[in-house]
Order: sequence, then C-alpha cells, then structure tokens
Amino acid sequence: MMPKPAELRDFAERYTKAWCSGNASSVAAFYSWNASLTINADAPAQGREAIAMTAQSFMTAFPDLQVLMDDIETQGDRALFHWTLSGTNTGPGGTGQPVRIRGYEVWTIGGDGLIAASRGHFDSVDYERQLQRGISEI
Repeated sequence: MMPKPAELRDFAERYTKAWCSGNASSVAAFYSWNASLTINADAPAQGREAIAMTAQSFMTAFPDLQVLMDDIETQGDRALFHWTLSGTNTGPGGTGQPVRIRGYEVWTIGGDGLIAASRGHFDSVDYERQLQRGISEI
C-alpha cells in the first residue's frame, strides 16, 4: 500500500540521508528483508545484505558521496525517487575524477512500509565517461 504523500516524502528524505551517511546498513534498512535492488541491467541485489554491499560499493568508490533528492512522485502503486549523485572517484583503484549523475528509482512499497523492490536507472555511458574525464567535459 502506497504511503500518504507526506509520509512518502519523509521516507525519501530519510533514505537520501542514509545514502549520504557512509553507512551502507542504513541504506539497506529502508528495504524489506527479502527486497531486491536492480541497477540498470545488472543482476538484482537480493536481500538486505546484498543491498548493503551494493550501497557500500558506491560509498567506497566515492568517499565524499552525496545524494540529493530531486523529487518523489507516485505513479499508480509505485513511487519514483529522482536523485542526483555526486562525488569524486578516489576509492581504491579510482580515477580521481568527479562525477555527477542523475537517475531515478522505481519503488514498490511492501506491506511493511519498506521498499520491496527498487529498479534504479541512470545513464551508464555518461557515468563511465565521467569516471574517465570528469564532469567538466560535456
């Protein structure tokens, strides 16, 4: 069941703060125990532990990771969380390049009020280009 708009906005704001916290378990806590997180065409991360590992991979690659909530909206029984991610790829093996990408997640909210499934989307070609050349070259 979809939360009321004010509750959904509060949930999304807290989720955004979790991404900025550097604590991957905080991100995973917004998901049901058996939830899935799919990013672009990658295989889904299934369950909180796998979701935490996915979040940690971004946090490790971008130690200064910042996520901004651009918008949250509903479409039928789903929520769309629009975001902007920025950071510098200075983690292990990083390129040292700054990155800023926009994307969105399509959430299915479970009966427990947590994310049961999230399908995330962003321009992976632009992301890879920024990893190599930074955000200044457009």
